Amino acid sequence: VQLQASGGGLVQPGGSLKLSCAASGDMSNTISLNWYRQDSGKPREFVASRTTDGTIEYADSVKGRFTISGDNAKTTLDLQMNRLRQEDTAVYYCVVQRRIVPYTVWGQGTQVTVSS
Repeated sequence: VQLQASGGGLVQPGGSLKLSCAASGDMSNTISLNWYRQDSGKPREFVASRTTDGTIEYADSVKGRFTISGDNAKTTLDLQMNRLRQEDTAVYYCVVQRRIVPYTVWGQGTQVTVSS
């Protein structure tokens, strides 16, 4: 399984960005596709997830501002980020959770910087 994240960049507070994750390879054992983020010097943080049965979860810090969507083939996961804040600045990672080894696969990150 390989994950390719894109869409990061620099945006002003209050602005919007859309991240995209494209997954390839054998996705048949996928449990969920997820977004995590990590800012410099801070622990890795869960952002949002979508299971293969369509269940969606968000971190409290992004509820009402971020929305994820994906295709039923479990090969894409977009993250629409609205009303961005400076504290949303981080490297965002697309992550897949699987039923078999390797249980977790991380993609390369994409940098999101929220600054005036």
